[in-house]
Amino acid sequence: MMNEHSGPILVVEDMPNVQELFVVTLRFKGYRVVAANNGQEALAEIEKERPALIITDILMPKMDGYSLVHRLRNDPDRCDIPVLFLSATYVTPEDKAFALSLGAVKFLEKPIDTEEFLLSVAEILLEGPGAAPEPLPDESFYRGYRERLETKLGHKNAQIARTERLLQTLPPEQRPSFEALLAEERSHHAEIQKELDQLYLLLNELEKKI
Repeated sequence: MMNEHSGPILVVEDMPNVQELFVVTLRFKGYRVVAANNGQEALAEIEKERPALIITDILMPKMDGYSLVHRLRNDPDRCDIPVLFLSATYVTPEDKAFALSLGAVKFLEKPIDTEEFLLSVAEILLEGPGAAPEPLPDESFYRGYRERLETKLGHKNAQIARTERLLQTLPPEQRPSFEALLAEERSHHAEIQKELDQLYLLLNELEKKI
């Protein structure tokens, strides 16, 4: 397994049960693992010790996976750390293409196939850091990121509308699970909208400088 000098695997995931699943699975295989709940916490962990691999979700509060990787690729000391993206939300071909354009070495959809996940981790660690990918210019990143968020927001709007219509037709005993689903969808919608609002401000600032 991993050489102690190669650094730990850093798992970045905001859902506690999912984070625990990845951490336990990796530790069971003998890997040294640290965890963070979002991109900001991940940067703090990276300051403590350079990881051999970062496994990160995309949709997270405070700083999501896209922003985390863009930040790393623009850091000369950390730009070559391999990144494996995992997502249940950003799974369209365009989402994956954008993730790989940021310099991720692999993208896996949730729910994760454990065997495929562990094989991917082993292969990435065996290859090591490799050549640092060329970072996207800030403007290209922000515009591509905006497109992904706008598309995802449209999908969330459609999901929320469908769930709301369905709730109106269900008997009382069936409503609690769909009410919980609706609350989760609205929470994701709010997170995406917040990211998008911040992105609009950044793009406006960039356009003023041009």
